[in-house]
Amino acid sequence: MRKYCIIFLVFVFAIVSTVRAADWPQWRGPYFNGSTDEKPLPSDWSKTKNIAWSVDLTGSAAATPIIWGNRVFISGVDSAKDILLAMCFDSTDGKLLWKHDIAKGIYRDRRSTFAAASAVTDGNIVVFFYANGDLVCFDMNGRRLWARNICNDYGPFAFLWTYGSSPTLFGGRLYIQVLQRDVPVHGHGLQGRKNESYLLAIDPDTGKTLWRQIRPSEARAESREAFSTPIPHSFNGKQQLLIVGGDALTGHDLETGRELWRWGTWNPKRITHWRLVPSPIAGDGVVLACAPKASPVYAIRPNRAGVLDESAVVWTSHDRKEISSDVPTPAYYDGDFFVLNDIRKHLSRVEPRTGRVKWAIQTPGDAKYEASPLAADGKIYIISHAGGVAVIDAANGKVLNTIPMDKPSGLELVRASISAAHGRLFIRTTQRLYCVGK
Repeated sequence: MRKYCIIFLVFVFAIVSTVRAADWPQWRGPYFNGSTDEKPLPSDWSKTKNIAWSVDLTGSAAATPIIWGNRVFISGVDSAKDILLAMCFDSTDGKLLWKHDIAKGIYRDRRSTFAAASAVTDGNIVVFFYANGDLVCFDMNGRRLWARNICNDYGPFAFLWTYGSSPTLFGGRLYIQVLQRDVPVHGHGLQGRKNESYLLAIDPDTGKTLWRQIRPSEARAESREAFSTPIPHSFNGKQQLLIVGGDALTGHDLETGRELWRWGTWNPKRITHWRLVPSPIAGDGVVLACAPKASPVYAIRPNRAGVLDESAVVWTSHDRKEISSDVPTPAYYDGDFFVLNDIRKHLSRVEPRTGRVKWAIQTPGDAKYEASPLAADGKIYIISHAGGVAVIDAANGKVLNTIPMDKPSGLELVRASISAAHGRLFIRTTQRLYCVGK
């Protein structure tokens, strides 16, 4: 009996240790919803106080830090050399473990760089993706396993601005979405034939394409463009991939990419300049689609296969103008959605099944908050373009602290979301990477 008790205790300890040592393996974290079970997490620090380590970066980029065990992966740029970078730091002390030059040329427009997409890892490999189409896979020690260029394979991206979707690694497949214009724009895209929007599944061990699913759209011009990221979720016990953009929200079979259902649209008039940025976010049986340009949020319940009618709409935020998001993806945490409104400068806690607003506050300061919120340890963490971090009590919306972490200059802005792992926060500013906590 004593032997079995010891085995049971070891098993329980292993589970608890795993939970306490949660990683942040991709852009929206371990649960694909901007939340983590990590605790305790700091709420009081400065650029010098309660900092475990910090390192200089050689250029500004929007990619979020990705953490697995004692490694921090980050896509970046060397502005002086005009080179895209893949980097790995030791999460305990900030030591640079490895760095690789990926390609020459870091941007095509001054608003963002090609290093906007966050890396993704499963603890065995790490994949970096860039807006020039480069897709590169390394092992955890930095040995290159494979590389390919999506634009060389399927044509240059047809976007007005710079492509920015992050890859998703789930269930042994790497998923990438390209929701783009059907015609070239400013010389970008295929010339002389239609540009297709598609969903791509790749074998992460070899880099080979498993399938490519064309995704049709009735949107027009820029409204066909999406900067969102594929999000896996389970409805009624069936795992599927959620895609939003091109004036529609869709669910796809993970094995084949086949479209299971479709809802749309938030754009019945087919306005042409409504590109879509926020990714889908699911919780408590519904999925949110955040319409652009200060338009409402739509809560959809995928209640059947095929094209969904208005009976699938659980609620909208038409009568609550503060419940909207043009850029940030909401978080799902503690049974509720946390919607960050970058245009009207509000953060709100919203009940998934009813749309009831539990609290709504104005975001601190004058700067915009476009990075997606982190929800953990009873707190919501948001960071502004100016590098100001706000720590907010998730229960009541009280602002617990505001902490300046940067002073950007020129066109450089803080765009990367905050990550949390191993009891610490990882914050990327325009010039530094900070590890906050003990």
